Amino acid sequence: MSVPFPGVPNWVDLATADLDDATRFYTELFGWTVEISGDDLGGYTTFMLNGLPVAGAGPLFGEGQATAWSTYFATVDADATAARVEAAYGTVLMPAFDVKDQGRMAAFLDPAGAPFSVWESGTMRGAEVFHIPGALTWNELNTRDLESAAAFYGAVLGWRFRGSPSYLVCELNHVPVAGIQLMSGPGWPDDLPPHWQIHFSVGDCDGTAEHAVRLGGRIVQPPVTVSGARRAVLADPQGGTFAVLHRYR
Repeated sequence: MSVPFPGVPNWVDLATADLDDATRFYTELFGWTVEISGDDLGGYTTFMLNGLPVAGAGPLFGEGQATAWSTYFATVDADATAARVEAAYGTVLMPAFDVKDQGRMAAFLDPAGAPFSVWESGTMRGAEVFHIPGALTWNELNTRDLESAAAFYGAVLGWRFRGSPSYLVCELNHVPVAGIQLMSGPGWPDDLPPHWQIHFSVGDCDGTAEHAVRLGGRIVQPPVTVSGARRAVLADPQGGTFAVLHRYR
């Protein structure tokens, strides 16, 4: 268990077309329990693992919005982060605002159009458990321009980078915190926009993929072994995509 420092993913949440069915799907898939906020927070759903928050969910914000998971990065100053986003040619979708006393958030698009958010913690720090089955374990940007993405996120979040022409590992203080994947080749449809892909840790990647299908989801990318891990990309019944990852080491 750990709490991320600034620049590290510290929360993910799902905007969904059917919150009740999404709750059924994810609680059965990952063994999560649920806490639902009061009307003052719109009935926001917090998913819990071993009594600790791991993710959130809520209804879609507006007509035409697709069901999707969002990645949040920890910050000590959401307003300052928004200023850096604008200076680096990103877009501020929602300027920083208070969520009661729980914290302060803002939402952005990077220059290629990938959405992401930041969370400045108050009484709610974000996820409080990581890297165990059912918890967030990795966040990966899929984009068609690695160089521009590195320049943007380096300026906004202070990351350094190492890797290859097709994949970058994002680091803070020499610790890997996220990845950037080049969307190139036949596996990437031309109409697929840049996006942040979240990964939940699982003890059995193949078994989890099969279970997701039984629960009404589907397999977007079948399980494959990569870099000492087994990974699959899945979709929930409303079409929200996420990855599951079983690390061998």
